[in-house]
Amino acid sequence: MPAPDTPLPGALSGLAPLLDHYGYLAVALLVLLDNCGVPVPGQTILVLASVYAGTGHLDFAGVVVIAFAAAALGNTLGCLIGRTGGRAFVHRWGRYVLITPERLARAEGFFSRHGGKVVTVARFVDGLRQTNGIIAGTTGMSWGRFLPFNLLGAALWTGVWAGFGYVAGANIGTVYRTALRYQLWFAVGLGLLVAAFLLRQVLRYRRRRRRREGADAGAEDAGAGGAGTGGAGTEHTGTEDASSEEP
Repeated sequence: MPAPDTPLPGALSGLAPLLDHYGYLAVALLVLLDNCGVPVPGQTILVLASVYAGTGHLDFAGVVVIAFAAAALGNTLGCLIGRTGGRAFVHRWGRYVLITPERLARAEGFFSRHGGKVVTVARFVDGLRQTNGIIAGTTGMSWGRFLPFNLLGAALWTGVWAGFGYVAGANIGTVYRTALRYQLWFAVGLGLLVAAFLLRQVLRYRRRRRRREGADAGAEDAGAGGAGTGGAGTEHTGTEDASSEEP
């Protein structure tokens, strides 16, 4: 398969020989691995394959269908890995990577409320793209909830990056560098939002704990006061009884 005439930037040029030799198979394998926990350049190969499709060296519809299926399957495999081995790993080794059972329980609560959004957008962030399926499986996200958001996320991710590569065409160098820069800002913004959310959750947890402690202290005080009043009442009754027995 001949490479496009346009000079390819950065990682794209490094992956060009792989795509030249293996074509759709390279797209399927790298995208699948990239979505099930293996840090390979799946997103980059998708962009490059779409550039090739724009120059007529690959079929664009074929690239999109293969990448979508591989992304959905990869994330599903990641979720299966998390469901079958993730919890056992946390309980045995999690403390060495700062993942305690308590933190896992909080993560389960978070995924029960927001897991769909995470699975949908995680592919657009390096690191989360590789691990969100495993995290969803480890936290026990149900298949009925995971699969629709997984398919939605795969469709959005494939559509955005395949469309980007196809449309960029001869301007791929400039557009690719611009996209990487904005992807970095997107990742930073998402990280700040996640940090703000976690801080909010921590503050809410501390407020609830203080309220519980205050309520417990009030209950103890009330119990002590009730016991004191009861004792005084008994003493008073005893005195009256003694007085009534006097001649």
